[in-house]
Amino acid sequence: LPVRHSWEPALRCSLAHQKVWLTPSIPLHRYLAKQPPLTGALRDSSACEGLKGLAEEQVWICQRQAEAMDSVKRGAELAIEECQHQFHNRRWNCSILQGLQDVDKLERSASLPSAGTRESAFIHAISSAGVAFAVTRACSRGELEKCGCDHKIRGVSPEGFQWSGCSDNLSYGIALSQAFVDNPERSRGVSSSRALMNLHNNEAGRKVRPAPRAVECKCHGVSGSCEVRTCWKVMPPFRKVGNILKEKFEGATEVHPKRVGSRKLLVPKSTRFKPYTAHDLVYLVASPDFCDQNPRRGVFGTSGRQCNRTSHAMDGCELLCCGRGFRTTQGEVVERCSCKFRWCCSVKCKQCRHLVEIHTCR
Repeated sequence: LPVRHSWEPALRCSLAHQKVWLTPSIPLHRYLAKQPPLTGALRDSSACEGLKGLAEEQVWICQRQAEAMDSVKRGAELAIEECQHQFHNRRWNCSILQGLQDVDKLERSASLPSAGTRESAFIHAISSAGVAFAVTRACSRGELEKCGCDHKIRGVSPEGFQWSGCSDNLSYGIALSQAFVDNPERSRGVSSSRALMNLHNNEAGRKVRPAPRAVECKCHGVSGSCEVRTCWKVMPPFRKVGNILKEKFEGATEVHPKRVGSRKLLVPKSTRFKPYTAHDLVYLVASPDFCDQNPRRGVFGTSGRQCNRTSHAMDGCELLCCGRGFRTTQGEVVERCSCKFRWCCSVKCKQCRHLVEIHTCR
C-alpha cells in the first residue's frame, strides 16, 4: 500500500481485511512511555515488531508511520503526566506505571483500574487525547513529512490581521490516534462490552476542544513595528484538556450492555440517569475504594501517602488515610528567601531552612 497524505482511509480498509489477534486492554502508554526514543531505532521497519505490547495492526501502522512513533510516545508521556497531576491528591493517584515489571501478571487481573471503572474511562480518554495532541504539534513543527499546517485558515480577520503562519492541523493527529489507539479495542470485536466502553471513551477524549484556540502573531515592519501582523491558531495547553476530562470523570455515567436488534449498545444503568452524549465518559463497574494494598487487583493502597492534616477534602488525612490514622514526623525544607535584584541582570537569594510537619497515612 503506498503511503500518502490521505493514508488513513486506505489504512482502515487494509486493516479490516487482515487477521487480528487479541491483546489485553492495557492502555498503550503502559508500554510506550517507558520506551527509549523511537524514531532513530525504527529506521528499519522490522524493529516495530520488537515493541512490547502492540497489537498486530499497531505494528503494521508503526512500520508505515515510523516517523510518527516518537510523537505517539510523547503523547503517552503527556497523558501520564496530566493524569498524575489531576489525581495527585486522590486515593487513586494514577498509579498506572507502578508494577510495570509485573505487567504480565497485571494483565491477567480482571479487577485492575483498567477493567471497566471510571478510572479506566479517564485513562483511555486522556491517552487518546494525548496522542492526538502530540501528533498535531509535531505536524505544526515540521517534524513529520506526511502532514503539515492547517491551510484552511486564510484571509484577513475582523481585527485586521492577516491569517498566515502555521495553524495546528487537528485532523491528522485525530486520524492517527483513531487508527493507532483504537486498534486493540476493535480487535476485540463489537460484542465486547469493555471494547465498546473503551472506544467510546477514546473518542470522547479526542472530542475535547478547549475553546477558543489561542492566537499567536508575528509583527512585521520597520524596527519590529506592527504595521503588519500575521497570525495563526494553536491548541491551548494540554492542561485545559486534562481539566475538562477531570470534570467529565466526576460526572461519568455508569452503563451496562443491552441488545438492541442485532447491535449491542451501552445504556445508562439507571433510568434516573439522562442519556450520555458522545462527549461524556462512561464506565461499566464501580471502582474499589483504593484504600488497602491489593497487588492482585492492581490496587496500591494509600499507606505511606502524604496527607494534609487541616484539609477536609480528599487530600485530608481523614479521607486519604481511609480512617486508619496517620503518622507525623518533622522534616527540613530548604527554600529560597531574601531575594534581591542585582543590576544588571540577576536575582540573588539566600537559602532558608526550617522544620515542617509531614503527615503520612498509616
